[in-house]
Amino acid sequence: MNKTSKLGRRPLLAALSLAGLMALPFGALAQSPIVIKFSHVVADQTPKGQAAIKFKELAEKKLPGKVQVQVFPNSQLFGDGKEMEALLLGDVQMIAPSLSKFDRYTKKVQLFDLPFLFDDMEAVDRFQASTNGQALLKSMTNRGLLGLAYWHNGMKQLSTDKDQLKRPEDVKGLKFRIQSSDVLEAQFRALGANPQKMAFSEVYQALQTGVVDGQENTWSNIFSQKFYEVQKTIAETNHGVIDYMVVTNAKWWDGLPADVRKGLSEAMAEATAYGNKIASDFNERDKAQIAKAGKAKIQQLSKEDVAAWRKSMEPVWKKFEGDIGRDLIDAALKSNK
Repeated sequence: MNKTSKLGRRPLLAALSLAGLMALPFGALAQSPIVIKFSHVVADQTPKGQAAIKFKELAEKKLPGKVQVQVFPNSQLFGDGKEMEALLLGDVQMIAPSLSKFDRYTKKVQLFDLPFLFDDMEAVDRFQASTNGQALLKSMTNRGLLGLAYWHNGMKQLSTDKDQLKRPEDVKGLKFRIQSSDVLEAQFRALGANPQKMAFSEVYQALQTGVVDGQENTWSNIFSQKFYEVQKTIAETNHGVIDYMVVTNAKWWDGLPADVRKGLSEAMAEATAYGNKIASDFNERDKAQIAKAGKAKIQQLSKEDVAAWRKSMEPVWKKFEGDIGRDLIDAALKSNK
């Protein structure tokens, strides 16, 4: 009797034990990794694409089993018109938009769109590493955005479907695709051109079909997106910079465990150093590949040509000085040597 009752109780005890386990929080059974969706709009083989892959590799190595980073390039999840909203809604955890995209969150970041502000990428780097540059990363937390790093792409070149592109008068009346930026809109209006705001993923077709006549971009973007196939001339103007700010949802970031935040910050710092180092190499390599392809002519400019472009774009500085702050512009100018 005793033996039978003990045997009879075993299935009951097993069932109770299983029920107890099922009632426990999932994390008590097996800690699921924190999934970090990193969305961006360019190709894997660009500096940003490579930096994002490097971040995934480093983050998962530093935090094994604690995080899983999923990288979505080429607007696979969200185009550049929707990714900021997706971040704020929690649909993605990290994005790396062009600095031009932040003007609706803080006018100060418009600084980076001012034409001919920085002499070269070394000057950009010095400013971004400065106290003023680092402060801009945290300038949008009241809007829910926290900047984690600046990622380089490079200096901008101008391209059109015309044979001549040496002086400002060569673009008068032409339609140029621009990012959604008031500064860039003013820049092309100062040149007598017609700016057209357009998502990055739509640019190739717009150039191919003549919806726009030209665009501005770095050598690596012009090559990876094949813009050189549908443009006749690329002028080496170096008239501005296209860089990115890696941003996350400030509330999400603050809610992470301290050790995870630390590991992700270290991974981001290393990925940033890696990506920024290769950006220059990529642009030089891709410029050479565009020249080799022979589809678009690379137009070299004289000092006099560049001076003419600078003069035409001068009014843009005056227009936005109040929003950006003269002190910030002066701090950026001091980065030039």
